[in-house]
Amino acid sequence: MKLSEIGAFLGGEVAGDGNLEISRVAKIEDAGPGEISFVANPKYRKFLASTSASAVLIARSEVFEELRLRTSPLTVIRVDDPYMAFLRLIDRFHPPSKPLAKGTHPSALIAATASIGRDVAIGAFVVVGERCSIGDGSALYHGTVLGDDVVVGRNATIHAHVAIREQCRLGDRVIVHSGTVIGSDGFGFAPGASGEYEKIPQRGIVVICDDVEIGANCAIDRATIGETRIEEGAKLDNLIQVAHNAVVGAHTVIAGQAGISGSTKIGKYCMVGGQVGFAGHLTIADKTNFGAQSGVPKSVTESGKTYFGTPSREIRETLRIEGAVRQLPELLGEVRRLSERLKAIEEQIARHNQESQKH
Repeated sequence: MKLSEIGAFLGGEVAGDGNLEISRVAKIEDAGPGEISFVANPKYRKFLASTSASAVLIARSEVFEELRLRTSPLTVIRVDDPYMAFLRLIDRFHPPSKPLAKGTHPSALIAATASIGRDVAIGAFVVVGERCSIGDGSALYHGTVLGDDVVVGRNATIHAHVAIREQCRLGDRVIVHSGTVIGSDGFGFAPGASGEYEKIPQRGIVVICDDVEIGANCAIDRATIGETRIEEGAKLDNLIQVAHNAVVGAHTVIAGQAGISGSTKIGKYCMVGGQVGFAGHLTIADKTNFGAQSGVPKSVTESGKTYFGTPSREIRETLRIEGAVRQLPELLGEVRRLSERLKAIEEQIARHNQESQKH
């Protein structure tokens, strides 16, 4: 594809050789001849001076001094949003794999009481339990298992080897990646008088609302009673644990290996970094952000703030504490020196007092 054609496709302005042929997209630090990349994050501007890419997407309104440092020509395409333009090129050069064919594979086991919508794709060795409902245009990939009374909305994509337990409900356009389990029992055990644990019945469900995407190998537990809920438009990365009766608010994004304890409610439009852990029975305000590996022990009532650390504090306070911690070795050395000086002074005073008593 010629750069002039790419410029027209993206609605961008080509500065350089529009006849160059582009065959691939690549990261700017790795790109070579015949490849196109982009710069959206300021940290990557430095690569404009050295990249071997044939072309780079840059912001229409920005000035890049790094381009003047180049020793070889580089064609640039100015666009309104380089990142979104690059995503469009990924789809153009690397289109998604062919979707699962419509219809039901002969090896699938579909209960007679299940309701299957129009244009549904059901792969090999799928199991659909009694009274399940699958909406129009949805796809259940190979090895997926739906327990009894599960509802899957329209145009949902359930990838291979997902388990959706009995009575759970998924909305329209939900995407669930391989290995995820929705509706397993919540972690509920009551200690007995002699120290043994008795299992607490887990009789609630999981509700996944419209336009949610859930990564691979997540575990979303059913409620003890009531619902565990993932609200509209939320996005969960891989390896996330959502415990019983928890709520993830609409359009909240959660990175990998995060854990949400039982009955904790996370607000809307929150951003949660990797390996963040939430204690149970918390309420987190809308538009709250947590840095990676934060430990959250208490509720957050004021929206729009960013927290970091274990235990999590407002990020400015955490950074001040970390700055102080870095100075501890020097401060400890100073305390030792002062201690030694004080000891020497005390010894000198003691000697002086002894001599004074002699006279």
